[in-house]
Amino acid sequence: MQLALNEQERRALKDLAERSIRSRFDPQQHLPEAPSEQMQENLGAFVTLKQAGHLRGCIGHVIGDRPLWQTIADMAQAAAFDDPRFPSLQEGEIKDLEIEISVLGPLEPVTDPEGVEPGRHGLLVQRSVHSGLLLPQVATEQGWDRETFLGQTCVKAGLPPTAWKSKKTQVYRFEAEVF
Repeated sequence: MQLALNEQERRALKDLAERSIRSRFDPQQHLPEAPSEQMQENLGAFVTLKQAGHLRGCIGHVIGDRPLWQTIADMAQAAAFDDPRFPSLQEGEIKDLEIEISVLGPLEPVTDPEGVEPGRHGLLVQRSVHSGLLLPQVATEQGWDRETFLGQTCVKAGLPPTAWKSKKTQVYRFEAEVF
Protein backbone atom coordinates (compact mmCIF):
# COMPACT_ATOMS: atom_id res chain seq x y z
CA MET A 1 0.00 0.00 0.00
CA GLN A 2 1.43 3.36 -0.96
CA LEU A 3 -0.45 5.80 1.27
CA ALA A 4 1.50 6.75 4.39
CA LEU A 5 -0.34 9.16 6.61
CA ASN A 6 1.64 11.23 9.08
CA GLU A 7 0.54 11.58 12.71
CA GLN A 8 -1.08 14.96 12.07
CA GLU A 9 -3.17 13.54 9.19
CA ARG A 10 -4.21 10.54 11.29
CA ARG A 11 -5.32 12.83 14.13
CA ALA A 12 -7.20 15.02 11.64
CA LEU A 13 -9.09 11.98 10.28
CA LYS A 14 -10.02 10.77 13.77
CA ASP A 15 -11.14 14.29 14.69
CA LEU A 16 -13.19 14.42 11.48
CA ALA A 17 -14.86 11.09 12.34
CA GLU A 18 -15.81 12.32 15.82
CA ARG A 19 -17.04 15.69 14.53
CA SER A 20 -19.09 13.96 11.85
CA ILE A 21 -20.82 11.84 14.50
CA ARG A 22 -21.36 14.87 16.77
CA SER A 23 -22.85 16.83 13.87
CA ARG A 24 -25.86 14.50 13.94
CA PHE A 25 -26.71 15.85 17.40
CA ASP A 26 -25.50 19.43 16.89
CA PRO A 27 -26.34 21.02 13.52
CA GLN A 28 -23.94 23.89 14.41
CA GLN A 29 -21.04 21.44 14.27
CA HIS A 30 -19.28 22.16 10.98
CA LEU A 31 -16.82 19.77 9.43
CA PRO A 32 -13.36 21.17 8.71
CA GLU A 33 -11.75 21.24 5.31
CA ALA A 34 -9.22 18.54 4.39
CA PRO A 35 -5.80 19.57 5.75
CA SER A 36 -3.76 18.09 2.89
CA GLU A 37 -4.00 17.02 -0.74
CA GLN A 38 -3.50 13.43 0.35
CA MET A 39 -6.90 13.60 2.08
CA GLN A 40 -8.48 14.36 -1.31
CA GLU A 41 -7.23 11.10 -2.85
CA ASN A 42 -9.98 8.67 -3.84
CA LEU A 43 -9.57 5.82 -1.36
CA GLY A 44 -11.81 3.30 0.34
CA ALA A 45 -11.99 3.24 4.14
CA PHE A 46 -13.73 1.73 7.14
CA VAL A 47 -14.58 3.38 10.43
CA THR A 48 -14.81 1.06 13.43
CA LEU A 49 -16.34 2.23 16.69
CA LYS A 50 -15.68 0.46 19.98
CA GLN A 51 -16.79 1.02 23.57
CA ALA A 52 -14.71 -0.55 26.35
CA GLY A 53 -13.01 -2.69 23.70
CA HIS A 54 -16.29 -4.05 22.30
CA LEU A 55 -17.52 -3.43 18.77
CA ARG A 56 -20.18 -0.69 18.61
CA GLY A 57 -20.33 -0.18 14.85
CA CYS A 58 -18.27 -0.72 11.72
CA ILE A 59 -19.12 0.45 8.23
CA GLY A 60 -16.93 1.07 5.24
CA HIS A 61 -16.73 1.85 1.58
CA VAL A 62 -14.43 -0.55 -0.26
CA ILE A 63 -14.00 1.21 -3.58
CA GLY A 64 -11.92 4.38 -3.75
CA ASP A 65 -14.34 6.44 -5.80
CA ARG A 66 -14.49 9.61 -3.69
CA PRO A 67 -12.09 11.65 -1.56
CA LEU A 68 -10.85 9.96 1.62
CA TRP A 69 -11.93 13.00 3.68
CA GLN A 70 -15.55 12.60 2.55
CA THR A 71 -15.46 8.81 2.90
CA ILE A 72 -14.33 9.05 6.54
CA ALA A 73 -17.02 11.62 7.40
CA ASP A 74 -19.71 9.48 5.77
CA MET A 75 -18.53 6.14 7.19
CA ALA A 76 -18.25 7.56 10.73
CA GLN A 77 -21.93 8.52 10.64
CA ALA A 78 -22.88 5.21 9.06
CA ALA A 79 -20.98 3.23 11.72
CA ALA A 80 -22.63 5.26 14.49
CA PHE A 81 -26.17 5.30 13.18
CA ASP A 82 -26.67 2.77 10.36
CA ASP A 83 -24.88 -0.46 11.37
CA PRO A 84 -27.83 -2.89 11.46
CA ARG A 85 -26.17 -4.95 14.20
CA PHE A 86 -26.48 -2.14 16.75
CA PRO A 87 -28.98 0.51 17.85
CA SER A 88 -28.15 4.07 16.79
CA LEU A 89 -25.51 5.71 18.92
CA GLN A 90 -26.82 8.05 21.61
CA GLU A 91 -25.18 11.41 22.25
CA GLY A 92 -23.98 10.39 25.72
CA GLU A 93 -22.01 7.49 24.24
CA ILE A 94 -19.67 9.67 22.17
CA LYS A 95 -17.33 10.44 25.08
CA ASP A 96 -16.59 6.70 25.53
CA LEU A 97 -16.01 5.89 21.85
CA GLU A 98 -12.77 4.49 20.53
CA ILE A 99 -12.46 5.31 16.83
CA GLU A 100 -10.38 3.11 14.55
CA ILE A 101 -9.87 4.01 10.90
CA SER A 102 -8.74 1.63 8.17
CA VAL A 103 -7.68 3.27 4.90
CA LEU A 104 -7.86 0.63 2.19
CA GLY A 105 -5.45 -0.07 -0.60
CA PRO A 106 -6.61 -1.46 -3.94
CA LEU A 107 -8.31 -4.85 -4.26
CA GLU A 108 -6.14 -7.59 -5.79
CA PRO A 109 -7.55 -10.92 -7.00
CA VAL A 110 -6.24 -13.90 -5.03
CA THR A 111 -5.01 -16.52 -7.48
CA ASP A 112 -3.09 -18.53 -4.87
CA PRO A 113 -4.31 -18.73 -1.26
CA GLU A 114 -0.68 -18.89 -0.12
CA GLY A 115 -0.50 -15.21 -1.07
CA VAL A 116 -2.90 -14.27 1.75
CA GLU A 117 -1.08 -13.12 4.89
CA PRO A 118 -3.38 -12.86 7.93
CA GLY A 119 -2.75 -9.57 9.70
CA ARG A 120 -1.34 -7.96 6.55
CA HIS A 121 -4.21 -8.54 4.14
CA GLY A 122 -7.93 -8.02 4.45
CA LEU A 123 -10.24 -10.20 2.37
CA LEU A 124 -13.31 -9.71 0.23
CA VAL A 125 -15.22 -12.81 -0.89
CA GLN A 126 -17.95 -12.65 -3.54
CA ARG A 127 -20.20 -15.23 -5.15
CA SER A 128 -23.42 -14.33 -6.90
CA VAL A 129 -25.36 -12.06 -4.51
CA HIS A 130 -23.16 -13.03 -1.53
CA SER A 131 -20.36 -10.78 -0.35
CA GLY A 132 -18.30 -10.58 2.83
CA LEU A 133 -15.32 -8.52 3.91
CA LEU A 134 -12.98 -8.79 6.88
CA LEU A 135 -10.33 -6.19 7.67
CA PRO A 136 -6.69 -7.28 8.18
CA GLN A 137 -6.79 -6.71 11.94
CA VAL A 138 -9.65 -9.20 12.40
CA ALA A 139 -7.40 -12.20 11.69
CA THR A 140 -4.85 -10.91 14.20
CA GLU A 141 -7.46 -10.14 16.88
CA GLN A 142 -8.98 -13.62 16.49
CA GLY A 143 -5.67 -15.48 16.16
CA TRP A 144 -6.71 -17.01 12.84
CA ASP A 145 -4.43 -18.79 10.40
CA ARG A 146 -4.82 -18.36 6.62
CA GLU A 147 -7.44 -21.07 6.06
CA THR A 148 -9.53 -19.99 9.04
CA PHE A 149 -9.41 -16.38 7.82
CA LEU A 150 -10.51 -17.40 4.32
CA GLY A 151 -13.25 -19.61 5.78
CA GLN A 152 -14.55 -16.96 8.17
CA THR A 153 -14.71 -14.39 5.36
CA CYS A 154 -16.87 -16.87 3.44
CA VAL A 155 -19.10 -17.33 6.50
CA LYS A 156 -19.46 -13.55 6.76
CA ALA A 157 -20.64 -13.61 3.12
CA GLY A 158 -23.29 -16.20 4.02
CA LEU A 159 -21.38 -18.99 2.27
CA PRO A 160 -19.97 -22.29 3.53
CA PRO A 161 -16.47 -21.91 5.05
CA THR A 162 -14.92 -23.85 2.16
CA ALA A 163 -16.51 -21.67 -0.56
CA TRP A 164 -13.17 -19.90 -1.17
CA LYS A 165 -11.90 -23.12 -2.78
CA SER A 166 -14.56 -22.98 -5.52
CA LYS A 167 -13.93 -21.42 -8.92
CA LYS A 168 -17.39 -19.80 -8.59
CA THR A 169 -16.11 -17.69 -5.69
CA GLN A 170 -14.04 -14.57 -6.22
CA VAL A 171 -11.53 -13.78 -3.49
CA TYR A 172 -9.72 -10.45 -3.27
CA ARG A 173 -7.09 -9.25 -0.85
CA PHE A 174 -6.13 -5.73 0.14
CA GLU A 175 -3.86 -3.97 2.55
CA ALA A 176 -4.94 -1.24 4.93
CA GLU A 177 -3.36 1.49 6.98
CA VAL A 178 -5.02 1.05 10.37
CA PHE A 179 -4.90 3.58 13.20
